[in-house]
Amino acid sequence: MSTIPEPEPARPWRPSDGPEPEVSTWPPGDRPALEVWSAGKWRYAAVTARQDWADGTIRYQVLVDLLGDTTVTSRTYQWPQPGLRRCHGSGSQPSRTADEQRQGGMPQAPPRRPRTGPQGRSATGR
Repeated sequence: MSTIPEPEPARPWRPSDGPEPEVSTWPPGDRPALEVWSAGKWRYAAVTARQDWADGTIRYQVLVDLLGDTTVTSRTYQWPQPGLRRCHGSGSQPSRTADEQRQGGMPQAPPRRPRTGPQGRSATGR
């Protein structure tokens, strides 16, 4: 039996905490990752954002399968904690701008091509 405690999720920022945290993100295909101790195993956790709070604390928002049943959930953890460890870094520089490409926004529909050929009711144009 392990003595590693499961990490405690961090509470969200509130106005009474002072200035809003600075948030950094990475492109979806090149995110850093942590490992989260959960249900007796280290679980892979892709970092979706890093929050640097005015009080000097750091929080990581991650996507993690806490039970190993393929149900991925979003959690935010204050760093460091015994139940968290670094898995790997990113080859990309973090961004502090709201860039939809980095956030994994909804895909855009391809542009429609203009119609060519007969525009009547039948394929022969009659």
